[in-house]
Amino acid sequence: MATNTLLTNDVILKEGIMHLTNNIVAGKLINRDYEAEFGGSSAKNGATIRIARPIRGTVREGATMVPQDVTEGRTALTVATQLGADLEFTSADLTLSVDKFSERILKPQMIKLANHIDRLITTELTDRSYNWVGTAGTVITAPAALFRGPNRLDNQSVPTDSRVGLVAPDDYWGVAGFLTGSFITDVAGSALKKAKLPLMGNVDMYMSQNVITHTNGNWGTSTMSITTTLEVTYATAKDTTYLSMSTQIKNTTANAVINKGDVFTITSVNAVNPITKADAGYLQQFVVVSTVTATAGGLASVEISPAIIDSGPYQTVTAAPADSAAITWKGSSATAYTNSLVYHKDAATLAMPALQKPQGAAWCESRSYDGFNLRLVQGYDMVNDLQSWRFDCLVGVLAHQPNFIVRTSG
Repeated sequence: MATNTLLTNDVILKEGIMHLTNNIVAGKLINRDYEAEFGGSSAKNGATIRIARPIRGTVREGATMVPQDVTEGRTALTVATQLGADLEFTSADLTLSVDKFSERILKPQMIKLANHIDRLITTELTDRSYNWVGTAGTVITAPAALFRGPNRLDNQSVPTDSRVGLVAPDDYWGVAGFLTGSFITDVAGSALKKAKLPLMGNVDMYMSQNVITHTNGNWGTSTMSITTTLEVTYATAKDTTYLSMSTQIKNTTANAVINKGDVFTITSVNAVNPITKADAGYLQQFVVVSTVTATAGGLASVEISPAIIDSGPYQTVTAAPADSAAITWKGSSATAYTNSLVYHKDAATLAMPALQKPQGAAWCESRSYDGFNLRLVQGYDMVNDLQSWRFDCLVGVLAHQPNFIVRTSG
């Protein structure tokens, strides 16, 4: 863009959306198919759409037909997070060239906004993933450890196309020594291009500093167990957000805190292949959906995902747990872990519909670029000769297929 271009609102909005889009990584690595359903007047805080879950069936042997009922589950994607990056400056700042204004004032704000969007996505991916492979707290130092992620996706019959990985910086540098000649990335272009790593394990890998650190709850040291009669039917769980169910964890330390995203296994409760229903050969992992505090008596009512379904086309486990079966947490109590993520792009969806224009604004416009939307509203302080601009976007993200995500440790 020529440096003598007049710094108008249109030019600034165009520069803003380009900087925002160029610095988003995770937002380009998940599903965007449902965004169009938020068009028109529905693009406002609180807008919600329902997403259908994949339908599964069973296969019969023999000539006799066995009709199956179609049980379609649904989950809800709500666009309700409004993010903003605001600027205030004097008229003198507008005498800068477009390049200087963009680089010095506009670009830093858009980078912060892009990173915030990516953090929303990686938080959702991490908190909703119940598959967690490797030793918690151990840095990945070899490709073989990183390959545990796609290995688990294969065990869960996740499609082999469109698999991606977001690799934490420590894990990236831990593996780099094995692939020194290949770890050369672009020095120009968008953040997505700069973050691109070599294809590994049929997974498109990207380094991201926005992979979050999850802190386990303060469970205490007691040996905990799960309540009995836990299994539910798919019909009971099919319309929950993360195919979850309610249960109780017993024998916790008094007032123990169990955090959203904490992962545990139950003795003798193995995972199954979702397609064949064969025993996967490892314990099924479960993730806590919402943070809870146990009672003084050591009882915690929790929502867990996936629901324990021990038969039928949507079976998740080999068998329901025995009475007071012991549970084992992944990692240690009150300890923080940063995990790389390996997942299929359809594990989660992002929607960023255009915001409505507020009435009474002196100037307001929205612009779309590469599927991302940004709104700019201008104001002016006549007494102090200050221009004020607010950039806004509306975001909704949902991990609607959490079985397509694997947290990966060394």
